[in-house]
Amino acid sequence: MRNVIVKQLDEKDEEIADALIAIGMSRNIARTLSYLQNVDEATSVELERVVRLHQPEVSIAMKQLKERDWINEREKKKTGKGRPYKIYSLKVSFNDIISQLEKQQMKAVDAAQTKIDKLKEMGGY
Repeated sequence: MRNVIVKQLDEKDEEIADALIAIGMSRNIARTLSYLQNVDEATSVELERVVRLHQPEVSIAMKQLKERDWINEREKKKTGKGRPYKIYSLKVSFNDIISQLEKQQMKAVDAAQTKIDKLKEMGGY
């Protein structure tokens, strides 16, 4: 029998993911970001295991993170035959991501307040 170390999200990582989900981020992206902010880089296989996602879910999450320009992606060839595997890392700091999310949320609040003010005006308040 061999001993295997299995990484997993800890309580703090889960809290971070829950906070990201609460502001509208998808569960898969939130959990992935929560993990990536703790490591220098992670393979797609590692993300599948640690974040508990299936391979297609990892690919979709990574595509969305690439669209936001938050991650780097590179390929590493396996020894022997087979497809190379992908390695991901954060392109920007987690604090920068939080700042971007904060700005996004503030815009949403401002837009909602503008609509409420217009409704008040139209309703004769």
